[in-house]
Amino acid sequence: MITTANPHSEQQFKPNTTVAVVVHCQGKFLLVEEIENGVHVFNQPAGHLEANENLLAAAKRELQEETGLELTPDYCSGIYYFHRPELNLYFLRFCFVIELNEFPDTCPQDEEILATHWLTLAEINAKKAQLRSTMVLDCIKDYLNGQKIHLTLFKSNL
Repeated sequence: MITTANPHSEQQFKPNTTVAVVVHCQGKFLLVEEIENGVHVFNQPAGHLEANENLLAAAKRELQEETGLELTPDYCSGIYYFHRPELNLYFLRFCFVIELNEFPDTCPQDEEILATHWLTLAEINAKKAQLRSTMVLDCIKDYLNGQKIHLTLFKSNL
């Protein structure tokens, strides 16, 4: 039996790859409410990239699981590298955007999602202490600043 050792394996760093979706409609943003470590927190529909899944498919899946919405993102508004020192975890987050003209009905499929909420920026700022991470506001601010990465720039061989 021949085995090939990977000389990089011990030195490679692999942050958690996550996706999030900023959903905006008539001045409000769609957030999900969930419990993390016994505390109610608010986040964009978001989650981890799964094996054999590209980033866009992950964003669509997380949106569907956490809100019941089957929508395709319009573009990406940012890529974030984030460290949670209390967990000693690093995240690489890709934030996608969906802009809507009318409020759709939501129906979370994931049992960990307690509720969905349409909130203004002021209401989200008022809940700052309850946001799952600072990335929630970072993603919204970058969306409001007009940052756009076209989806055709995302390539995958999957």
